[in-house]
Amino acid sequence: MTKIRVLVVDDSAYMRRLITDLLNHDPQLEVVGTASNGREALEKIETLNPQVVTMDIEMPVMDGLSALKAIMQTRPVPVVMLSVVNNQAAQATMKALEFGAVDFVAKPSLQILLDVTGPSTDIVNKVKIAAGTAGKLNGIPLRREDPTRLQRRHLPGISLGLNKLILIGTSTGGPKALHQVVPKLPGNLNAAVLIVQHMPAGFTRSLAERLDQVSALRVKEAEAGEKILPGCAYVAPGDYHLKVLATGPSDKRELLVKLDQSPPRHGCRPAFDVLLESVAEQFWSQMVCVIMTGMGLDGAEGMLKVRAKKARTIAEHQSTCVVYGMPRAAVETGQVDQVVPLPLIANTIMQLL
Repeated sequence: MTKIRVLVVDDSAYMRRLITDLLNHDPQLEVVGTASNGREALEKIETLNPQVVTMDIEMPVMDGLSALKAIMQTRPVPVVMLSVVNNQAAQATMKALEFGAVDFVAKPSLQILLDVTGPSTDIVNKVKIAAGTAGKLNGIPLRREDPTRLQRRHLPGISLGLNKLILIGTSTGGPKALHQVVPKLPGNLNAAVLIVQHMPAGFTRSLAERLDQVSALRVKEAEAGEKILPGCAYVAPGDYHLKVLATGPSDKRELLVKLDQSPPRHGCRPAFDVLLESVAEQFWSQMVCVIMTGMGLDGAEGMLKVRAKKARTIAEHQSTCVVYGMPRAAVETGQVDQVVPLPLIANTIMQLL
């Protein structure tokens, strides 16, 4: 069996040793070298020809973001970023995903994994996934900040009532995919957008802030109890399921954000299925459900429930998925209206609305 060749990049000798042991313990993986900074990583990519790179963000000489940009410009290799959990690191992680990184692993989850005889870890699984993404590596060309962006939000003509929802679920590769969908939606959108991205606590707020900077829509991390408004997109916070709650009389119903920490679904919290089930139960009008790149089955079961409420459904085409898991599961239900490549999803949403 040919093993997946991995280069481990971290300025900490302890972390290099720990990650190397974790990866080498899996029979499908082989660490072919290590580097202590980004410059050394670039040199070893040329000599060792790894199939995947794990990359720390904060390093001397050349940091992980600078190295990632150089890799994507000169010799694209799938990269999994390693990040500590704090606001500054979360912002850097979102930039890395935009620049072309496949995924990331929060470092604290590695610190406790000293027993390498245990089951496969998050980093092992993500390295294996990354190995299958060669040929789909591309950064996101971000739009420049438009000084009139805020003025375009909630323009006259938007209905004060909420009668349309756009529901988007995604996982691996999702931040890059969202950057190709949400910024293309108009600021005067007569619908609210609810987004579930599989991501741990501490990172979803930075994702929402990055999307907000490049979108005509207002994009924010969802907060419990807030009113869901047209022309605004809400990102489920990490480690919380996003649900909705309808309130008020039938002629003046409003939809509120509800968050909870009920058990994970498919190993995920937030889970798209949980949101879709809640919307199918609580919402009273038009819906468009979109399932994009990601591993696993999340969203397929919930999609059937909103479909029964006459929601229109979209799945990302395999050709543009980083991982064709969630969209495949949706398509296999036979209840997807349109299967389209990522660059066409925003236009398709608007047509189906």
